[in-house]
Amino acid sequence: MQLYNTLSAKEREALIEEAGLERLTISFYKYAQIRNPQLFRNHLFINWSEQDVLGRIYVASEGINAQLSVPAINFDKFKEHLDSISFLENVRLNIAIEHDNKSFLKLKVKVREKIVADGLKDDTFDVTKKGTHVGAEDFNKLIDDPDTILVDMRNHYESEIGHFQNAITPDVDTFRDSLDIIEKDLAEFKENKNLVMYCTGGIRCEKASAYYRHKGFKKVFQLEGGIIEYTRQVKEKDLDNKFIGKNFVFDHRRGERISEDIIAKCHQCGSPCDTHVNCANEACHLLFIQCEECATKMNDCCSDKCKEIHELPFEEQKALRKGKVVSNKIFKKGRSEVLKYKK
Repeated sequence: MQLYNTLSAKEREALIEEAGLERLTISFYKYAQIRNPQLFRNHLFINWSEQDVLGRIYVASEGINAQLSVPAINFDKFKEHLDSISFLENVRLNIAIEHDNKSFLKLKVKVREKIVADGLKDDTFDVTKKGTHVGAEDFNKLIDDPDTILVDMRNHYESEIGHFQNAITPDVDTFRDSLDIIEKDLAEFKENKNLVMYCTGGIRCEKASAYYRHKGFKKVFQLEGGIIEYTRQVKEKDLDNKFIGKNFVFDHRRGERISEDIIAKCHQCGSPCDTHVNCANEACHLLFIQCEECATKMNDCCSDKCKEIHELPFEEQKALRKGKVVSNKIFKKGRSEVLKYKK
């Protein structure tokens, strides 16, 4: 019984091109008590492999977080399988604004301690005691209220290319960094202000809303379905769009344009730009913003040093990496002294 990928990304890419079928990029999450995450993980992998589902899925005892690419012709079958799982029946699916057949090239279902790392060790905190969910229309009304504080629960590199007007955008690297910072900065408003939060698809806000209620905030709200669902409702109901720029997404597209505003700048030359790339030097892979002119000049690299390495023969590059541990600490997101124009 196959429980893991056997094809490389290049092999999968070739199969997708050969099939020529439309694929849908979808995300969803659900907080729930899962008694045996490993068994549940295997169940999902077996079923979704048969449907040619690709993506990145995290399973933990507290629930599931999934970003997927599903063949359009298999969508009904995929939805039927979700509905057969008691706690996922009729779960809200966030469907991407822009689809890309190659948004994911492997199916990765991983068991994690938590579906959203929060660093919390508080056993009295109940993630299911969440704040009030609001749709796009009510969200717009709330954020126009002078008694509202609007907070972006995403990381610095996400909000840099797009955010809601007048939102607080913490300069943090991870979700866990933002929890204590926001609580401390907004402590005086626990009783009398509306604390309204948003994120990409809602999963971080849901945990954050429960956390801030746990910490004594009285009026806590979150944007239902995050920026993805907000954009869909704005278009469907012809509402005023209050999001400016791009929504950062966690697949190879790295962003969906919500408005024509470009609020970021190239990290290398400072010109208006909101295109995220990864440094072409495999030993670096830094995520940063780069315009087309700098991409050409720097051969898709973040620095002269990386450019020199990237231009070496492959075997020489491989030799330079030999013996070095490649980890998430290397793949930093927009934090480097070589990025002159990083805000």
